Amino acid sequence: QVQLVESGGGLVQAGGSLRLSCAASGRTFRRYAMGWFRQAPGKEREFVAAISMSGGSTVYADSVKGRFTISRDDAKNTVYLQMNSLKPEDTAVYYCAAKDWGIATYRDEYVYWAQGTQVTVSS
Repeated sequence: QVQLVESGGGLVQAGGSLRLSCAASGRTFRRYAMGWFRQAPGKEREFVAAISMSGGSTVYADSVKGRFTISRDDAKNTVYLQMNSLKPEDTAVYYCAAKDWGIATYRDEYVYWAQGTQVTVSS
């Protein structure tokens, strides 16, 4: 019953950076684990990063480890994805998602989804 609204997508050159934001509305943001997923044309939606309710635990896909950072600001009901050293292979529609309680990487565990925002990385 939480609504998620994304912003921050766009076009960037390889090696550049973008920060995606996902603002949530709901009874309490603090009880949700949050995740980021992405989907490129013709490919399955894949896990990117997740953060626990407390913010104390994070998980990253191997393809983005060391380049992307997930964080949350509970005072602003917002989760972020800082993307550095972007590659053309990162081009996709990015989705943030929320689930109750524990951190997870599996798409079907997430109940609430944002509309998606396009990230395009040119070479």
